[in-house]
Amino acid sequence: MHAQLGDRLVVESPVTGLARRDGEIVGLHHDDGTPPYDVRWSGTGEVTLVFPGPDAHVHHPGHEEPPAGGQAPAGPAAPAAGRPGDFGRRLAAARRRRGLSLEETAGRARMSPQYLAYLEQRSSEPGIATVLRLADALGTTLVALRGGDQELPPGQGQALLHPRLTDLSQDECRALLSTHGVGRIALVTPDGPAAFPVNYEVADEAVFFRTEPGSAPATAVGNEVAFEVDHVDEVMSRGWSVLAVGRAEAVDDPEVVRRLQERAHSAPWAGGPRTLWVRVRPTRLTGRRITVADR
Repeated sequence: MHAQLGDRLVVESPVTGLARRDGEIVGLHHDDGTPPYDVRWSGTGEVTLVFPGPDAHVHHPGHEEPPAGGQAPAGPAAPAAGRPGDFGRRLAAARRRRGLSLEETAGRARMSPQYLAYLEQRSSEPGIATVLRLADALGTTLVALRGGDQELPPGQGQALLHPRLTDLSQDECRALLSTHGVGRIALVTPDGPAAFPVNYEVADEAVFFRTEPGSAPATAVGNEVAFEVDHVDEVMSRGWSVLAVGRAEAVDDPEVVRRLQERAHSAPWAGGPRTLWVRVRPTRLTGRRITVADR
């Protein structure tokens, strides 16, 4: 059996009445086109390593193939739409850190450069055998490539070789702060300094979060506090953080509370009623970003 990239592998079912399976060959492991092949199955879009058996044959585009069981053969799967998935981003970052080209990495991993490019550029979940070969080729681990270390605190990845730390302007800080999500409110409690994650909103250049009356974050009311939000891209070893400092006050205007509840981007992750809205008007707004230095 010999195949080229773009050919279709068709696996006929040995049981009468069962549908056959077909998929596009997206990766070759031998220059002469002999098995095994990396196949993207038309039914699921999944890419797996296939060692074809006697019930399989290769269909070359442009050549007619007789229908099986009176059914027209299914066409090749459409390429996965969208941008790179988390696996692709981790894979591309690991390759760049090693200073390897697509061709060099593909050679080490015993797969075609076209398939490696597909894994990096499209959302995909390759099989464990493929990931193991890539991890070995890139000097990393299966756990790291598959994101199994995501429960660890951010920042344990490899630092940039040439990082650049820059201060953010006030406009940049406001823009990043306004993306909403989860931030941390830092304050002094009766038990000492503490920081708590909260869902937050931004309106009228103020930060709002809701909590339970009597809870630890509620003790922020009437005191100067710090609110911090950040984003750490572990794969690319870069990120940013914004810090807003100001006095916290309870929101007691029913109309303001109603508008906040209507425009809230998410319900509190901690659950419960969370009826107390707290507003922090920043008197100081600063931020920093880590990127790759221009060389």
